[in-house]
Amino acid sequence: MTLWFFGNTTVRSPFRLRDGLIAIYKAQLQGHLRGKNEEMRFNEILAEFGIVDTKSDVTYSIGRKWRAALTQHGFLYPKLNKKDQDNFLSELGATDTITPNGFRLMRAETVSGWQECFLRSMAAYIVPSDIEPKKEISKYFSPLRLVLEIMLELEKKVGDSKVNFIEIASIIQCRVPTDGIQNIVGEIISLRTARNDSIRKKHFDRLIYDNLAEKYNKKPDTFSAYADANLRYLKATGLFYSKGRGIALSDEKHVLIIKLVADNFKYTYDLAYLKNLTNGAKLPLDNHDDAMDVLNDLIGKLRQRGEFIDVSQEKLDTPSDIAIIRHTIEDKLFKFHEIDYAKSQASQIDEILIYLDLFSKNKVKHEREDGSSIEIPSSEKPAYLEWIIWRSFLAINSLTNMPWEARGFKVDQDFLPIGTASGGAPDMVFEFEDMVIVVEVTLTTSSRQEAAEGEPVRRHVAKYAESFDGTDKKVFGLFIAINIDTNTANTFRLGEWYLKDDKKIGLLIVPVELNDFKLLLTAYRSNIAQVKDILRPLMMECRVEINNDAPKWKKAISTIINNQIKFYNHANPRI
Repeated sequence: MTLWFFGNTTVRSPFRLRDGLIAIYKAQLQGHLRGKNEEMRFNEILAEFGIVDTKSDVTYSIGRKWRAALTQHGFLYPKLNKKDQDNFLSELGATDTITPNGFRLMRAETVSGWQECFLRSMAAYIVPSDIEPKKEISKYFSPLRLVLEIMLELEKKVGDSKVNFIEIASIIQCRVPTDGIQNIVGEIISLRTARNDSIRKKHFDRLIYDNLAEKYNKKPDTFSAYADANLRYLKATGLFYSKGRGIALSDEKHVLIIKLVADNFKYTYDLAYLKNLTNGAKLPLDNHDDAMDVLNDLIGKLRQRGEFIDVSQEKLDTPSDIAIIRHTIEDKLFKFHEIDYAKSQASQIDEILIYLDLFSKNKVKHEREDGSSIEIPSSEKPAYLEWIIWRSFLAINSLTNMPWEARGFKVDQDFLPIGTASGGAPDMVFEFEDMVIVVEVTLTTSSRQEAAEGEPVRRHVAKYAESFDGTDKKVFGLFIAINIDTNTANTFRLGEWYLKDDKKIGLLIVPVELNDFKLLLTAYRSNIAQVKDILRPLMMECRVEINNDAPKWKKAISTIINNQIKFYNHANPRI
């Protein structure tokens, strides 16, 4: 019986591994990640860098699991057994130090750059090995290539490469190449047919997981947890994209996928393997002719989007030359996808409201009727709060700045958040025809809220107020929190900031509780674009009430928002 997965379920978001590498490097922890004191220090560093919350981790297991995930993917040099240490150590770096592919990931600044690092990692990755032992698997194989072969064959059989979540959880991650690609695809089609014919799909899925649990002697939710991790790591390569609750092969990477599956990969665990893993696997992209094939295909994809790029005058003598142009095109295509994503948010308003409701009620999971769920990873709650507010404003669909200009945080290939916005800039900036709204959000409560947010929020709003001074655009600050501390409200009520020349400017900042923001969007959800028309007068009305003391001003803001909701509901009665 087989069950494989990439990395571990603790590090759910693969791109966060980059943050872990940066933390190790900056804290000078290379080579010092083993032993109680070292593991304790690594846990502290992960928390200090805002990567994970380690408060409840009394055994320092988070640090160990992060170290394991970084090692398994070749971003840290592994600890070798005595035999391999004697044979290989002189050819490799010291245990727990950053590898060449690890440094490549640290230096990469774009999603396409990160994806290539993970592709090089996972194209080299085999099981079993001393790094990833699997006693029940007797023959080496590449999980990435197995998945690609299954999906390519499925595409031939049914015309679509998509595999669903339960197909990954119950079949794909439980199979090896010796089971036969045709047989595996046949199982997937049979499962799909049976599930489509079932009336009670939740019950059907539960039976599948219960049977797996009995067969493998594991808990039923183990299989969905592994599948979730596998999906995330597979998508990190850039070869796949989300489709419903599953994944499909990327059309833009199809040429590369075909070449990768056809390459002459050597399935052995030896020094060559360890070098391949830690340096990053050689790819078809490293061959000039193959790299040109991939580039020309991408140029064609860009042309389909109505944009032509002329590379006839570019230096394309080496794969490295080609990679520069390829990354430029991939970034352009990614921005086209982000524009499509932004335009789709108005139709996703119900999902957005579910996320907002989860935050308002301090919950992390919502079960849908179809058996799927909406979940906020507990370790990524601050990032997800920024992300869902960004999506809320995208849904209004009236921005004059681009969606990537509106967010201060990075997103992955599915536009999920990768960490929070950096401290030196606002969380989000939304520019409309008549105004600019600088948005800051926080999960912080009590008096710590004012200490943490009072100065940076005013500084960020002041920067934009100065920048747009003399224009027709009003600059507002919108501060959103689960609860607004009265001292925070008082700081923003005064709303003063001195520029470098000691000129004092007034700042139009409005603190709003998340539930009021959610209720406003809920009222307008059938015509969310209308929110644009009421935002500026609503913010101005809230600022008119600043002569009240802070407690009364907070109540006045909530009252103003709720009165606007009542007015809209009265003018637009639901039938």
